[in-house]
Amino acid sequence: MIETFKDLIRFLSKNKKWWLLPILLFLLSLASLIVYSQGTVVAPFVYTLF
Repeated sequence: MIETFKDLIRFLSKNKKWWLLPILLFLLSLASLIVYSQGTVVAPFVYTLF
């Protein structure tokens, strides 16, 4: 998994696509929030966001 992130960073630096990094970080954080909120106490707070 760490190798995947290294490849992603290499791709972004080689192709000068640094503007994609904030979008990817936002999508990753949103996906992790959805995964971790399934059946936990965090679910009511996620519901208020959407």
